Amino acid sequence: MSQIQTSKMTNWRWVMCAMLFFATTVNYMDRQVLSLTWKDFISPEFHWNDEIYGNITAVFSIFYAISNLFAGKFVDWMGTKKGYFWAITVWSLGAVLHAGCGLFTEGWLGHGLESKADLIQATGDLAVTIATVSMYAFLACRCVLALGEAGNFPAAIKVTAEYFPKKDRAFATSIFNSGASVGALAAPATIPLLAKAMGWEMAFVIIGAIGFVWAGIWLFVYDKPAKSKFVNEAELLYVNQDEAEGTAPAAEAEEKQMGYLEAFSHKQTWSFAFGKFMTDGVWWFFLFWAPAYFSDQYGYKSDSSMGIALIFTLYAIVTVLSMFGGYLPKLFVEKKGMNPYQGRMLAMLIFAFFPVLALFAQPMGQYSAWWPAVIIGFVGAGHQAWSANIFSTVGDMFPKSAIATITGIGSMAGGIASMLINWASGHLFVYAEKQGAAFQFMGFEGKPAGYMIIFSICAVAYLIGWVVMKALVPKYKPVVMK
Repeated sequence: MSQIQTSKMTNWRWVMCAMLFFATTVNYMDRQVLSLTWKDFISPEFHWNDEIYGNITAVFSIFYAISNLFAGKFVDWMGTKKGYFWAITVWSLGAVLHAGCGLFTEGWLGHGLESKADLIQATGDLAVTIATVSMYAFLACRCVLALGEAGNFPAAIKVTAEYFPKKDRAFATSIFNSGASVGALAAPATIPLLAKAMGWEMAFVIIGAIGFVWAGIWLFVYDKPAKSKFVNEAELLYVNQDEAEGTAPAAEAEEKQMGYLEAFSHKQTWSFAFGKFMTDGVWWFFLFWAPAYFSDQYGYKSDSSMGIALIFTLYAIVTVLSMFGGYLPKLFVEKKGMNPYQGRMLAMLIFAFFPVLALFAQPMGQYSAWWPAVIIGFVGAGHQAWSANIFSTVGDMFPKSAIATITGIGSMAGGIASMLINWASGHLFVYAEKQGAAFQFMGFEGKPAGYMIIFSICAVAYLIGWVVMKALVPKYKPVVMK
């Protein structure tokens, strides 16, 4: 470290981090347009219920999961520049295509359906058919969206490993990963208002188009540190300090590509994948269902001032608190002398206790809707802090050439969990609502009991995930490619 002159170095790595932040922000805004419009704008038009929405989110999740398995490999093969460009271009196209689902449904069915009023006023078998056809139209668009979005995190984690030494990666990851929170924060303040003023279709078009702008800028600003005209020698030395100090695999090993069979032969891969499986579904559940939760349980529609305030407050808490997620392991490394993996796992254990608060969301909601908003905000902050660190464990253990592949495998596991929890939630909520007082759990009945079941699962998921990860990889052990 002594040879690294930090006083004169460029800081292009932070520009790259900013680009990752904005891409992740756009990613989550595109993903959340549907969750903020389906209950109050799309559902009346297409006669959807919770089960249909649950099916849509489940298919999105499983297609996202499958795409992640190949997206990571695609990014490693194509390279970060082209791989990231194609990822955001495809998902932006998928986002914009949602706007045509209404026209497709009208055109497919015919039967004199010439306007939204005709769709809304339909009854009986025609209403069921409208719901079914529109569901499949949205599913097709969600699959295109999922295909592109699968490339975001594998590419972003790869860029972080290229531009930051290990001790800084969790902090850099927490910064760009906070784009998920900022996207979720900006979405309720903009999307319902856009949908109300211009129609839900334009909400998809306007938010989706932002990604095309980012893609154009990316082609201009990105290059690998060693080739970038914006990175001087001092910054390059800083970025590559792990190699200089002998704490990273040899450079020639990093040029090799890791196959899936080899990847799955390492406990480090299974540790990362299990941690993602246990926790990603929690975040996606709250992302997809929080607007509907406040509308169903408290009567605050997504375009109402109170509905916007509740979701905005929730994600404001997530955004502010999650920023400390990447700093804590850095503190453990620099002040306590821990290695990066040891410091990261200790920080993750601390963050794993935050979601336990979910047990109190439904009980406290009997007093005010603000209580679950604040509590879910703390749960989300815990997740984002956890997420920044679990992503960084990949860079701790694997050579740079394998990072996107391993990240894709873990994200696939997280997508499978999201599919399961969202599909189950939709069916559970419909069933619980039909059963009414006959369906009870922990003092709640009907649909509130259904929410309490899901909240309870979310509460313990992170602690289970941490225990298994620690059992699989008790201490720092970097992977040496065969």
